[in-house]
Amino acid sequence: MTRVLLVEDEEQLVRALRINLRTRGYEVDTAPDGRTALDLAARHRPDVVVLDLGLPDMDGVEVIQGLRGWLNAPIIVLSARHASQEKVRALDTGADDYVTKPFGMDELLARLRAAVRRAAPAEQASAVVETAAFTIDLGAKRVTRAGQEIRLTPTEWNILEVLVRNTGALVGQRQLLQEVWGPAYDKETNYLRVYLAHLRRKLEPDPSRPRHLITEPGMGYRFEP
Repeated sequence: MTRVLLVEDEEQLVRALRINLRTRGYEVDTAPDGRTALDLAARHRPDVVVLDLGLPDMDGVEVIQGLRGWLNAPIIVLSARHASQEKVRALDTGADDYVTKPFGMDELLARLRAAVRRAAPAEQASAVVETAAFTIDLGAKRVTRAGQEIRLTPTEWNILEVLVRNTGALVGQRQLLQEVWGPAYDKETNYLRVYLAHLRRKLEPDPSRPRHLITEPGMGYRFEP
């Protein structure tokens, strides 16, 4: 059973989400503030986190920072903040998706299913791709450098996987957005800039001069081993 940590202080919304999630077979923990959320996450280790940014005791971005130090589960942000800079800030901190209030329940549930699906372990091993700097095991969904695992978030992994499975080929911005986030995100190119910057910092020997994760300006991205 997939465990969801719902971090939200609007009681009416919490009730609605809890009912809908439990009806669909999810196990749900709820937290009305950031400190409770961090405590519950440590004790019950959720498979996915649904997080409001406007919490009574701390900003939701601080919660993301606290979780991302040790938790790889996808984080879906809920927020009434519509500004693009707020979205980028949350994504840059480690969120995997951003849903703006008010939202449709069906849309949120679809986003949650997609996030869980992307984070699910591979059923069988596949190719191992080696570069001079790191090794990618597509089957195990692992990246290692000198025998040490490099921690990637589910979204970072999904972007890398799409690029690696198309090694040497240009993957267009729209294709990459649709494969990782879904059809509704084909214009959110700022997502790609944020996550490719994350991946380069983690994987490239010199992130300012990438050798493996190449940008084709205005077109897309390419992986070179």
